[in-house]
Amino acid sequence: MAIYIDRNKYQELSPLELLANQVVEGFITGLHKSPFHGFSVEFAEHRLYNTGESTRHIDWKLYARTEKLFVKRYEEETNLRCQVLLDVSSSMYFPEVSPDQDGPMNKVKFAVYAAAALSSLLRQQRDAVGLSVFEEAILSHIPAKGNAAHHRFVFGELEKLIQPDAYQKDRKTGAVDALHEVSERIPRRSLVVIFSDMFDNSERSTELFSALQHLRYNKHEVILFHVVDKARELDFEFENRPITFIDMETGEQVKAHPSQVREKYLEAVRAFTQELKLRCGQYHIDYVQADINEGFDKVLLQYLIRRSKMV
Repeated sequence: MAIYIDRNKYQELSPLELLANQVVEGFITGLHKSPFHGFSVEFAEHRLYNTGESTRHIDWKLYARTEKLFVKRYEEETNLRCQVLLDVSSSMYFPEVSPDQDGPMNKVKFAVYAAAALSSLLRQQRDAVGLSVFEEAILSHIPAKGNAAHHRFVFGELEKLIQPDAYQKDRKTGAVDALHEVSERIPRRSLVVIFSDMFDNSERSTELFSALQHLRYNKHEVILFHVVDKARELDFEFENRPITFIDMETGEQVKAHPSQVREKYLEAVRAFTQELKLRCGQYHIDYVQADINEGFDKVLLQYLIRRSKMV
């Protein structure tokens, strides 16, 4: 049975639609009165700071010399370029769920719906959206464009990822190589939105952080949605009985009693998560922990509201 994205979900996203109006006025795109001033645009001139406005763009170096507050102004571009990076490694298909569109979420379904919602919002602003799908390597790369036909094409590609036959075993996460490649392939000063569980090889964690830094080095604005099943993957909530755990990316099986491994598992997961958050903070990357059990619309809305308050 074919599965399609439920477009009615977007109609239900009245808070997101309301927020989309704010986006049109300059919320996400980096245009007009956008919070992305200075990110996607080039410096043009200084003007005097007006009491009460955001201090985000005050030139503090100039203040040190003149003891007067000036705000940087920028040349505006006409459109935002957003490249969505979506991880489709085998672990993203956890937990195994029914393909029924009204059924529970797994991680890839969550990511696809969230990416589609973002694409829909950007389409309303006539902004360009691209899509890169990856596992160990880039599986498909669609450069960002802004016309209606292109948006429909991206939507169709997203739908393919949640078809019943989309899941393939032994697909390992390879975010390191994917991030490096995308960083070089897309125009500088793009908005990069990543949906991934970041279950890369732990031995490559240093390389993973370097890959994230590479994106920032190329002047991209980066948002990382760290997609997780919080109850099971972060809090390790399992019944207190022997369970066979299966690595969805390698097929390796381990039978264990949760109470015997829980402490060490939690210690390792917390250490990685804290390191990931720390590195994102250092690189000025927006880190969003996206729990699939909260719903993609709620996670998106919370993030957009938080971001809007930074204007």
